[in-house]
Amino acid sequence: MTAVPVPLPPAGSRSERDWDEIALRAPKLAATMGRYLNQAATFLAPLSVESADNALRLLARWLLDQTDVRTVAEISRDDIEDFKVVLAQRRGIKGQLAANTQRQRLRMLRMFFERIIEWDWPDAPMRNPIIGGDIPPRPEPLPKFLDDRDAAKLMAAARAASDPRDRLVVEVLARTGLRASELCDLDADAVVCIGDGHWLRVPVGKLRNDRFIPLHPDLVALFAGWCADNLDHIRAHRRLIADHRGPIDRHQVGRIVRRVARHTGVTAHPHQLRHTLATQAINRGMPLEAIAALLGHRSMDMTLTYARIADRVVADHYAAVSAKVDALYGQELPADLETTSMLKLRRQAHARMLGNGLCTRPPELDCRMETACETCSYFQTGTEFVPVLLRQRDHARDHGQPDRAALFDNLIQRAERDPS
Repeated sequence: MTAVPVPLPPAGSRSERDWDEIALRAPKLAATMGRYLNQAATFLAPLSVESADNALRLLARWLLDQTDVRTVAEISRDDIEDFKVVLAQRRGIKGQLAANTQRQRLRMLRMFFERIIEWDWPDAPMRNPIIGGDIPPRPEPLPKFLDDRDAAKLMAAARAASDPRDRLVVEVLARTGLRASELCDLDADAVVCIGDGHWLRVPVGKLRNDRFIPLHPDLVALFAGWCADNLDHIRAHRRLIADHRGPIDRHQVGRIVRRVARHTGVTAHPHQLRHTLATQAINRGMPLEAIAALLGHRSMDMTLTYARIADRVVADHYAAVSAKVDALYGQELPADLETTSMLKLRRQAHARMLGNGLCTRPPELDCRMETACETCSYFQTGTEFVPVLLRQRDHARDHGQPDRAALFDNLIQRAERDPS
C-alpha cells in the first residue's frame, strides 16, 4: 500500500514534496494518511480535503522531526499534548496562527483518527489520541462589515475602476453576498431569466447546496457587457468570470477587492462584502429567513449572527431606560435628541399601524404591498371595524402619511354609509 495524497497536488508543489519526503522516511505512516485522503475525497468537499491534507502533513512532519513515531498506531496521547503546544506557537501569514486555524486542524486530525478506528484499519491506534477537550471552543465574534459610508465609497471606486473585471467582481460580491469561491465557480450560463427577472444560479459550494439569487438591474447590465466582450473566453473556460487572463481564482478576487478599497482609504476583503450586505439587509427590515436564503445558510443559527449587530429591541429598551435614568440624575433631555445615534437606530423602523400589528419598513423603501388589501376591489368593511379604522387613520396622520390617512377616511365613510 502506497501513500497517494488526494487531491493530487501539482507537480513540484509543496504538498507533493512533503509527501515524497514523508513516504521515504515513514512509508507506513504516509500510506495510512494517503489512503485516508483518498477516502475523504469521496465524502468531503475539495477545500475540506485540502484542509485535512494540510493538517496531516503538519502532524507527520512534526512526528518525523521530533519523535521516534513512524506509524499512525504508535501516536500516543503524550505526542498530541506536545503537538498542541507546537501548533499554538506556530506562525501564520499574519503572525501567530489564528485560533480558528488551530481549531480546524485539530478537528481534522480528530476526525482522521476517529474514522480509521471506526473502519478498523490495521494502522489505527487503540483509541483516539485527540479528545473533545483538545478542540478550542468556536469563537463567536460579530461579523466585520463596512458601514454605509465606506460601502458607498467602495462602490463608487468600483464604478470608476479602469479594469472591467475589477468593477464586476466588487459589485457582484457587494450586491449578491457571494463567497469568493462561489464567484469563481459560476458557470458560463449562471445568469438565467425566470419570468420577468434575471437570477444568478450559484453552484454547489461550501455547504453542498445551490441557490438562485435575484439580480439587481445594474448587475444584469454589467453581466451583459462582460459576456459580450469575453464570450469566447467564457465558453473556452466554462466560467462566467473569465477573460483573456483566464478564469478568476479566489486569490485574485481578494487582491481585486483590496486594490479597489485602497483607492478609497478603506480596508476590505471579499467576505467582508458578504457581511456588509447581510448587515444592510437586516438594518432595513429584511426578514432573517430571506437573508438566510440569499446567503445560502443551512441553518438560521448562521443568520442570527447578523441579528446581534443591530438589535432594535435592545435599542428600544435601552433608550427607554436611559430616559428614566437621565430623569433620576436630574438631567434634561436635549431638544435635538432625535439626531443622536441611539434614536437614529430606533427610528430606522418607521412603523405603520396595521390591523393586527406594525409594519417596520423604512420610509425610504417602497412597498407595493402597502395597504394592498384596503385598496382591493374585494375588500369589505363594516361599522364593527370603525374603531380600528379610526386608530389607523389617526396613526397615519400622526406620522405624516396623508395618502394613507385619506384612504382610511374613505373606508370609515363607506363603513358608516353602508353598515351592512
